[in-house]
Amino acid sequence: MIINHNMNALNAHRNMTANNTQAGKAMEKLSSGLRINRAGDDAAGLAISEKMRAQINGLDQASRNSQDGISLIQTAEGALNETHSILQRMRTLAVQSSSDTNVATDRQAIQAEMDQLNEEINRISKTTEFNTQKLLDGSFDGKFQIGANETQNMGLSIGSMSANSLGLTGGITVVKDLDVTGKMADGEYTLKVSSDTDKKIIDSKGNAVAKVDGGAIKDLADAVVVDATGLEKVSLNNGASITVKAGKMTVNNTKTDSTLATGTYKFSGKNVIKDGELIGELDGANVTASEKIKTNDGKEVKLTDLGLNKDKLTSGDTFTIHGSNVSTRKAAEGTITTVNNAIEKVSTERAKLGAVQ
Repeated sequence: MIINHNMNALNAHRNMTANNTQAGKAMEKLSSGLRINRAGDDAAGLAISEKMRAQINGLDQASRNSQDGISLIQTAEGALNETHSILQRMRTLAVQSSSDTNVATDRQAIQAEMDQLNEEINRISKTTEFNTQKLLDGSFDGKFQIGANETQNMGLSIGSMSANSLGLTGGITVVKDLDVTGKMADGEYTLKVSSDTDKKIIDSKGNAVAKVDGGAIKDLADAVVVDATGLEKVSLNNGASITVKAGKMTVNNTKTDSTLATGTYKFSGKNVIKDGELIGELDGANVTASEKIKTNDGKEVKLTDLGLNKDKLTSGDTFTIHGSNVSTRKAAEGTITTVNNAIEKVSTERAKLGAVQ
């Protein structure tokens, strides 16, 4: 007699196989720590879990990004802390030099330290970096991804903290490319309404000195006061008309959408000044340069006050105006205000960094 099957054995084998499969899945879950390891475990649950896992991974990386951003901010803020310390020392020196108990040699020594402190501020501005990115030269403008999803970021820009940006030094450039005739020619002129104009001294003769020590001369406007006579009327491309006589301009604004407001404007070289502020530039002007330039508050400053002779200026020469000059009592008093303004600018930048952090 031949036995062709053994049902008990087959049932036992099938059950053992099923048990081994379940045991394998259980071991897989235990070893991976995941309830769902494949779509067969839970098809709908897999889709949900992968979406949630993407969020978790994104949040983990966003947290690391935030820490990197904090490190960047702390680097910049630490450098600005040193800049603040330098400015406090500069203010102390300016106060010291403001007293006439100091003689000329004393002030020379104080000025030497002031100049070196200026250089140190510039060095900090140029060399402060994070991951090869410069932070304090005015070029940093970035975003930190602080969330797991798109657009969940934070922007940060850091202004230039150089001595020039803080108002401790400034520059003016001589321009010669003008037809100096004593008056403007008749014709059409273009008004460029812009606040970003180079500082200029307009003249046509001689040689120039290398550096100007302006002492308390602060915030020079981008213009040279000139005599602009002999012209009755100029038409602008925006439809406004300007009447020029004895250095004054009366503006008749004929377009409602024009950015040039009705009022009286001073004509300084090729520049348009209203209420002591430069508001535009007039192209094609033929003017005579005088010996005075204008500050932002409308006050006139003679070139001789800056150590300049208008007959010894040539086109292309660049001058540095030192707002941190303490070589005289009057200059030192002006420097106190200059340094106060610089301290305020650094404080504002540090406050912004602290708020972001």
